[in-house]
Amino acid sequence: MSVTITLFALSRHLEGLGDVGSDTVAYRRLAKGLKALILDGRLPIDARLPGERSLAQALGVSRITVSAAMDRLRDEGFLVSRVGSGTYTALPVQRGAAPEGLFHLDAAPGVINMATAVLPAGAPVHQAFAKAIETLPLLLPGHGYDPVGLLALRAAAAERMSQAGLASDPEQFVITAGAQNGWSLVLRALGRPGESVIIDHPTYPHAMEAVLRAGLRPVPVALGEDGWDVETMIRTLRRVRPRLVYLIGAHQNPTGHVLSTEDEARIIAEAETVGAVVVFDDTQRELWFDRPPPPPGGGANVIRLGSMSKSWWGGLRVGWVRATGQWREAIIKARASMDLGVAVMDQLASAHLLLGDQAALAERRVELKARESALATALQDRLPDWRFRRPAGGLSLWVALPGRSARPLVEAARGRNLMLAEGTRFGLDGAFERFLRLPYCLPEADLVAVVETLAELWAGLDKAPARRSRIDAPDVF
Repeated sequence: MSVTITLFALSRHLEGLGDVGSDTVAYRRLAKGLKALILDGRLPIDARLPGERSLAQALGVSRITVSAAMDRLRDEGFLVSRVGSGTYTALPVQRGAAPEGLFHLDAAPGVINMATAVLPAGAPVHQAFAKAIETLPLLLPGHGYDPVGLLALRAAAAERMSQAGLASDPEQFVITAGAQNGWSLVLRALGRPGESVIIDHPTYPHAMEAVLRAGLRPVPVALGEDGWDVETMIRTLRRVRPRLVYLIGAHQNPTGHVLSTEDEARIIAEAETVGAVVVFDDTQRELWFDRPPPPPGGGANVIRLGSMSKSWWGGLRVGWVRATGQWREAIIKARASMDLGVAVMDQLASAHLLLGDQAALAERRVELKARESALATALQDRLPDWRFRRPAGGLSLWVALPGRSARPLVEAARGRNLMLAEGTRFGLDGAFERFLRLPYCLPEADLVAVVETLAELWAGLDKAPARRSRIDAPDVF
């Protein structure tokens, strides 16, 4: 659970810093002060900061000064903003080098990030934004606000869904700022505080957090070694009679399981009988290795979430909700108090990516398969007691450690500047403490080196003294 930094505490911390360098520009001086507090640990990572207006009043500066300082720290990776939640402290990891003379960034720490399951952008993303700039003048005469999304992008998303096996129409889609934003909109539109939401377990951490922040109650249904226990799911549906069901049916995060056509149809049918809406998170659906997953199912009680982030680039915060009838209308109405739509440039770039040559996505699948093989082979060779199931796609392995909690290993890895995603992040109430999620998003040589480090740490875990961590626990994507 994130902590909230009070105005009083933050003001005292900033006063205690004294002069932060010789910079006379107010926003840069404030940015340096906040950065110093984050780097030396006086502001914990993933702590929520006060609002900009309140902070400006407390510090006796203009709101423009505070906004500029916050924007600078977001660009540098020391702050992150979460839609509808606020601004949180963070540590930058794996930042690319900026062109000399264009930006100035402090040197990034030598951190190996095995907590984040996303790939860097390839050349097609750059090319798509270049095309978007060329297309943009056509839209400039309009007002730019669109709570539904550009028709070109909705049509592209509908075409991709139809090609996957679910006949779709642009009028069934609402463009969102990523799938997580789409899920938050669904919760706001359809959920009511105190109602139940069935989730597969383990699952994506931020999906669980969104349920809790919306005041709803997550009800977990465990995944077995072979995937979903559909009989238990059906019994839970009948007993709980939830408002919503959230499932990651294709290359489940973190396990990599794929829901069969028959099992998906049974869950949809049973949910309909109890009045529940089933929400499928399809963000990793296109990341298959040898063959695509089964066609996605539809129905009046089915909503599907999609995203550009996992397939193309995490920084492309564009996704969609596919919903029909009253559910789509409720989602559109609900977003007015959350946002007024997605940036036009990002939508244009996304449309160009979806409508363009898909060879780059095919190459990415080949690359992911090779990286998964390298990671799995290294683990089998160096840590044969660690258990995992080889997935048919997705971005990570879900690894069970023999006989002990993963926490000591995660802590020891931090001392070596290696960030790991502990299994408890993917479960409720401390579940999955013996698990790690290990993405295969880094180059193959780096993955082999990571396994060497893990084997060394694992062998010396019982006799090694506790070491002070040089990095904090990461967020998980």
